[in-house]
Amino acid sequence: MKQILNLSFAACGFLGTYHLGAASAFHQHGQRLLREVQAFAGASAGSLVASVLLTAPEKIEDCSRFAHHFAEETRRQPLGALTPGYDFMARLRRGVESILPPDAHALAHGRLHVSLTSARTGRNVLVSSFSSREDLIQVLLASSFVPLYAGLRPVEYQGQTWVDGGLSDSLPVLPAGRTVTISPFSGRPDVCPQDGGPEGIHVAVANQHIQLSAANLVRLGQALFPPGRPGMEALHQRGFEDAVGFLRREGWFQ
Repeated sequence: MKQILNLSFAACGFLGTYHLGAASAFHQHGQRLLREVQAFAGASAGSLVASVLLTAPEKIEDCSRFAHHFAEETRRQPLGALTPGYDFMARLRRGVESILPPDAHALAHGRLHVSLTSARTGRNVLVSSFSSREDLIQVLLASSFVPLYAGLRPVEYQGQTWVDGGLSDSLPVLPAGRTVTISPFSGRPDVCPQDGGPEGIHVAVANQHIQLSAANLVRLGQALFPPGRPGMEALHQRGFEDAVGFLRREGWFQ
């Protein structure tokens, strides 16, 4: 009997370019693995990359170009995304709309699990039912809405307001089978940077175990205030290499 496999991408803001590198590696060298994956999951930026890998893998490079342009545009603002008059969420929506195919909701229905946080109760919900493409886009935007940073009004979906899924479950693990986890933070996920040195102390942040290290503190800052183009490209390459390493270790590499 085959083991059920799932893929889950962590919340990480602009470090999502690491996820895009990993997704590119899975698309190029992990087709056998992807054929076995039953469900995709993610929070915030991780949910965006999971949706692309599931519904439009041929658009991964387009998505990477958008991420670079979005980061550059945000960096140009005097206060980044916090700059008065800069509509962070409208820019993100335009990017999502340009990449997801017309039937994205049908492809994602029942297979994509998006982490949301209730703005009222703070509780986590995993949404996997999408009645329309707009429905899917609203869920992805809700999962990516960092309060204050991305705006003042939480995203509405089905009559309720929602904020970043990473605040309550930043790396969803599905109940059935094995969930392969991907994160740009050094720690215990299956695909993540290894900073070297002693194992050190790990802390649990919204269900994600990350190493307490100087490098991870830098990454936390870069999640909201992205590095320059060379830094973004290095993150992408690191994600690609770490995913290839996982595929080789697990015998999935092609």
